[in-house]
Amino acid sequence: MALSQQEANHIFQRLRSGAVPERGLETFAVGVERPRGEIERLLRAAREDKAGDVKFLRGGYGCGKTFMSNLAILDAKRANFVTSFVVVSDNDLHFHKFDELYRKVVSGLSTAACPQGALGDIVDRWIGSLEESLIKNFGVSEDDPAFDQKVLLKLDEQLAALTGGRAPADMVRVIRELFLQKQAGNLPNAAGLLSWLSGSQNVASNIKKLAGIKGDIGSDVAMDYLRGVLEICKSAGYAGLMIVIDEAETILRMKGDVRGKSLNGIRQIVDASGSFPGLLWLFTGTPLFFDDRRGVKGLEPLHDRIKFQKFGEVASLKQPQLELKTFDRERLIGVALRLRSLHPDAPPELMEQRMPKDFVERLVDKVNEGFHGNVGVVPRQFLRNLVNVMDILIENPEQDVWMLLGFEANNLSAEEQSIIEGQPLPLPEDDTQFEGAGVAM
Repeated sequence: MALSQQEANHIFQRLRSGAVPERGLETFAVGVERPRGEIERLLRAAREDKAGDVKFLRGGYGCGKTFMSNLAILDAKRANFVTSFVVVSDNDLHFHKFDELYRKVVSGLSTAACPQGALGDIVDRWIGSLEESLIKNFGVSEDDPAFDQKVLLKLDEQLAALTGGRAPADMVRVIRELFLQKQAGNLPNAAGLLSWLSGSQNVASNIKKLAGIKGDIGSDVAMDYLRGVLEICKSAGYAGLMIVIDEAETILRMKGDVRGKSLNGIRQIVDASGSFPGLLWLFTGTPLFFDDRRGVKGLEPLHDRIKFQKFGEVASLKQPQLELKTFDRERLIGVALRLRSLHPDAPPELMEQRMPKDFVERLVDKVNEGFHGNVGVVPRQFLRNLVNVMDILIENPEQDVWMLLGFEANNLSAEEQSIIEGQPLPLPEDDTQFEGAGVAM
């Protein structure tokens, strides 16, 4: 795939800061063909069979879970899905509070045409398709004085039919009023109603009064609202919706009672996933999250549904947990050689001449030495060093690349610091308040 100058600049700028790029990932994706293929299979099922499903990406620190989930987002958008990427926080996202989850998901909706805050665009596309249907299929003229009322009637009918009558009444009222406010040119009012539909709890009472509503979207109805948003996405012409929940292991840092309720919330999502046709959930988590008694294993109903089975080194890709392999030396070298050919400020043949393959191999070994041979956790630090070397070579044409063969770790995460010091990875604080089997739904 050809890479634009803008995308190349984005990739290298993100790698310099130790972050995962949001675009162009497929150009240096090495060794992820099998898990990527499995996620593409699930997207096809969601698009063609209208299936709803949940998948869990399982992998240790540094194996590329965030990279893989970002790549899945890009693949989903190419397949015409709406996407949302949510990072778990122990401060403002608890999975048993579905209103918090709904707000995070809906405020983060993204499409290929609208990368941020896409709900408004999606609703506009949906209503536009209703208008077009009235004109094309029913011979209704836009000049008809009753045109807006006929659109509203069609809106009511379609939303009720698509959600099996489960669309909350307040949701219907808000969308109706949003349409009328836009038609009247009252865009601030429409924006306020859209903000309420996105889960905001800071919408003025006078805006709510326009649609005849009083409160906010509560946890008890949030998943019904999500169902409505999903159906609107599909009616607007999209194939479905993919929601990525990254760093689920953050749940392990929550207090015992909250942790147990959050895990039970995930169990409820798993159980309900089949009733959301076209919605694919993708969670990422460490083995500790899945295998520790304070995590999934401590909640037997959830563990039974998504447990991971492996026979020696072989595991099926189609089971609920999809294992991501740890980086090895050859994979790191492969990624480095891909990136060597992508630098936005130098042609590939020049970089190949200035930075030969044997230097890349020695650099991998050097960084690996700094992490006591634990090559699986070094990708972030290695790529920062690699990009820094390439930048120096481009900025200094006479520089001897072999003089740059060194490694200095910067801005270490807690996990990387532990490995540098030869210590085991840090674990969440022990909290025995949660006894998973006793958590009620």
